[in-house]
Amino acid sequence: MIAISSTSRIWIATGHTDMRKGMQGLSLLVQENLDRDAFAGDVFVFRGRGGSLIKALWHDGIGLSLYAKRLDRGRFVWPVTVGGVVALSAAQMSYLREAIDWRNPQHTWRPQSAG
Repeated sequence: MIAISSTSRIWIATGHTDMRKGMQGLSLLVQENLDRDAFAGDVFVFRGRGGSLIKALWHDGIGLSLYAKRLDRGRFVWPVTVGGVVALSAAQMSYLREAIDWRNPQHTWRPQSAG
């Protein structure tokens, strides 16, 4: 599991990505297509065409790390726009990892009164 600090910048690469790519291929994609520095400590998240697999790439100051998660059922919620990146907070990334709609999470129960 990734331990993401609240100060980390998290970027979703919109559209779909070839999930055969490893660390080097994804870091090159970050540099060339997203115009970002893959070694600056930011987390970059990619989704495959089918929507059930994501990969997260980040550099912790020592080396590159790659996290992958495949859902048994369902799909990860992804932005509709194609090209570029979308910023997420650490809390939204937690929702994304759990396959919860990070754009508008809903409380399952809310109290009606204090007494």
